[in-house]
Amino acid sequence: MEDSIKRVVVKVGTNVLTNKDNRILGPVLRELVRQIAVLYERDIMVVLVSSGSAIAGMEILGDTKITDKAIRRQVYSSVGQPRMMRHYYSIFHDYGMRCAQVLATKRDFDPGKHRQNMINCYEGLLSEGVIPIANEDDAVSLSMSMFSDNDELASLVAELLDADRLIILSDMDGLYTGHPDDENSKKLDEVKVDQNVEKYVKESGKKEGEGRGGMASKLKIAKGTAKKNIPTYIANGKRENVIVDIINDKEVGTKFIH
Repeated sequence: MEDSIKRVVVKVGTNVLTNKDNRILGPVLRELVRQIAVLYERDIMVVLVSSGSAIAGMEILGDTKITDKAIRRQVYSSVGQPRMMRHYYSIFHDYGMRCAQVLATKRDFDPGKHRQNMINCYEGLLSEGVIPIANEDDAVSLSMSMFSDNDELASLVAELLDADRLIILSDMDGLYTGHPDDENSKKLDEVKVDQNVEKYVKESGKKEGEGRGGMASKLKIAKGTAKKNIPTYIANGKRENVIVDIINDKEVGTKFIH
């Protein structure tokens, strides 16, 4: 491991946090926090960008009478967000750690006082050893100016805080040369930003609440972040010890470099 790693942004997708019935998985959250605690002991601070609030809200509300999709998303997310934070708060507490919620809209990243204000908040939390948990402020985000998905939010946070690594956790082991289930497909261990790997990716349909970011979006974000000299990984969040293994330079997932 390089001694220079001090800050890591980890984005965890809805597909990692849920099972096939779209229920939030406690053991997955626990394993995530355990790894963040391991890195914390090594003086590496993690900023967690966590999806899952819409699904968590759907679990509580079930089907709703609201027909407008945008309002439904706002309601599900608003109900689910404190539930996700309660999960995280309690697990971090078990590890003797503290966490905080940082909700942002896209305009908060525009140059100027909003951006500086957010930097001050993150820097303040990190200086106190508190783990920031970031998410889009779905309740007030306008549909036309939303982040394309939490991968984009994670990339912006990584750039904002000058992170040493960005780790995007999905339910895939990385980027493949074809469909991951196809026996002729190979996982790419390393991709340079100028390599044409887009040809390997096809988008799939998503159900409501499942998260907006597919592999094509992850690829675009990973390359864009790597271009800013932040090595970026796409890896399987359900794989045990995945974050720590990446920081220890094991060949896990797909690494994107400039």
